Amino acid sequence: MSDAQGGQPFRFFDNRQKYLLFVATSTEKSVAAERIGREFDALEPAPPAFRLFDAGVGDGTVLSLVLRQLHHRWPKLPALVTGKEISREDIYLILARLADRFFEHPRLVVVLTNMSYADAPWLVPAAPERRQSLRWLDVPLTGTSAHGFDRQIRATIPFVDDAWRTIPSPKTGNPISQTPAALVLYREDEAFALNDVIPRRGVPVDRGYDLTIVSQPYRARLPAETKVRRVLAPLARALAPGGRMVTVQSTGRDPGMEIIHRVWPDEQPFWTPRQLLMAELWRQLGDDSDGYARDDPHAADAEFTFDLILDRYEIAGGIGSSALLAAWNAAVYVAQIDDQRLTEAMSQHAYIEATRDVVDRTGGLWFRNESFVISRRGG
Repeated sequence: MSDAQGGQPFRFFDNRQKYLLFVATSTEKSVAAERIGREFDALEPAPPAFRLFDAGVGDGTVLSLVLRQLHHRWPKLPALVTGKEISREDIYLILARLADRFFEHPRLVVVLTNMSYADAPWLVPAAPERRQSLRWLDVPLTGTSAHGFDRQIRATIPFVDDAWRTIPSPKTGNPISQTPAALVLYREDEAFALNDVIPRRGVPVDRGYDLTIVSQPYRARLPAETKVRRVLAPLARALAPGGRMVTVQSTGRDPGMEIIHRVWPDEQPFWTPRQLLMAELWRQLGDDSDGYARDDPHAADAEFTFDLILDRYEIAGGIGSSALLAAWNAAVYVAQIDDQRLTEAMSQHAYIEATRDVVDRTGGLWFRNESFVISRRGG
């Protein structure tokens, strides 16, 4: 499958510079984390631990903010946190955020893995040959300081460098893992209390997850059938009784998309609104769908906005070139425009004028996301 014109694969998940600039210049991550954190109100953790699965950790911003909320609500609760991420560069960023979490919340187990959506929740590859090649590293952190934890966490980078190697997918061009891997981190002084929480190599996670985060995990242009089959259905099946899966995705109903339409009038990247995804999920769950419930898709908090971070004085005085480029980058990143078309558009001046006009008219730049929640009955 190819999203780029001319038949070239669209390597969206390799666009590191666009991604990092977008994260640094928008409030998307903090707003998404606040929305996800509201799900704690509906959860009742059961022994031996609260279990959280992040279906695409990225740079770790959303996960670290959600873990702060978890500690604020349940400061002494044992917690197993499993994060799926295929990018080595993102794993480096995630590792840099974890020391403070272990210092504040001692009874925490964090597992980072590059396994598929079907395998990652259970931490055991389904295919026998993948089970044989599984790379696994347990790291009991010693000491009691964030600085000490950080040094030990960073010492795992050689393992990550080797275990998180990727090859390009022949179908999409996106990277896929060469071998499955898992990195397990916890505090040694809490190992006794966490004995029934720490995953073991070759032993599937048994209970499922209380909260699953599915924030922008797939390419926008993929059909609903593919998004559900590859991502949403296996993650729904990995929920514990009473567990909740919150999905966040872009809508395109915002000034950011107006910039895109000024340059590419026929562009329509957002094919699968939440209602369509939920209907497809119920179809694929089949007879098992009776064991799940879905939020009203018209719920008041189903949609929320986030902003590009711009200085209001700069906007009032005429937006500068660096801010314009940040606004353009945010618009094309959210719309997942491939590099070939970006290069063609940026060889002319129209993209700058389109960006300036929209930012001047709206007094900034904002984007609209939507969310929906699937819960598993019981618990």
